[in-house]
Amino acid sequence: MTRILVVDDEPQLLRALRINLTARGYDVITAADGRTALLAASRHHPDVIVLDLGLPDLDGIEVLAGLRGWNTAPVIVLSARTDAADKVAALDTGADDYVTKPFGMEEFLARIRAAVRRAATLPDLSDPVVVTDAFTVDLAAKKVVRDGADVHLTPTEWGMLEMLVRNSGKLVGQRELLTELWGPSYVGQNHYLRVYLTQLRRKLERDPTRPRHLITESGRGYRFEP
Repeated sequence: MTRILVVDDEPQLLRALRINLTARGYDVITAADGRTALLAASRHHPDVIVLDLGLPDLDGIEVLAGLRGWNTAPVIVLSARTDAADKVAALDTGADDYVTKPFGMEEFLARIRAAVRRAATLPDLSDPVVVTDAFTVDLAAKKVVRDGADVHLTPTEWGMLEMLVRNSGKLVGQRELLTELWGPSYVGQNHYLRVYLTQLRRKLERDPTRPRHLITESGRGYRFEP
């Protein structure tokens, strides 16, 4: 059973999400503040985390940063903040999705399903190991190594890298990436791609400002060059 941690300080919303998710077969854990959320994540190891940014004790970005130090579960941010800078900050800190309050329950549930699919995708054990001069990608083990150490990637970062590596040398269009990673409703949200590619370059490229392997084709898409 898929386990979901829902973090929000609004009792009515927390109750509504718990009821709706439980009715659809999810194992739901709730927390009303940041410190409880971090403790619950460490104890219960959720498969997906739903995180409100406006918490009473810690800012949601702080909680997200704390989670990303050790937890790889997809994080869907819930927030009443509509400014693009807040969305970019959350994505840059490691969120996999961003939902603005108020939101439709059916759309939210669809995003949950998409996050579960991304996290649960099983690798093809016949997949090769791809070696570059900066890092190594093991598609079977879903692992990246740089300078002899494993590189921590979020599920969405891995999904983007995997899609590019599987199409080595080929242009992967923006629409194709957005549809695969977040679903058709995200077509046009190209800033998501820019944020995640920037994060991947910081983690993998020798010189992120002059990438050799994760290439942008302006206005078209992205390409992996081994």
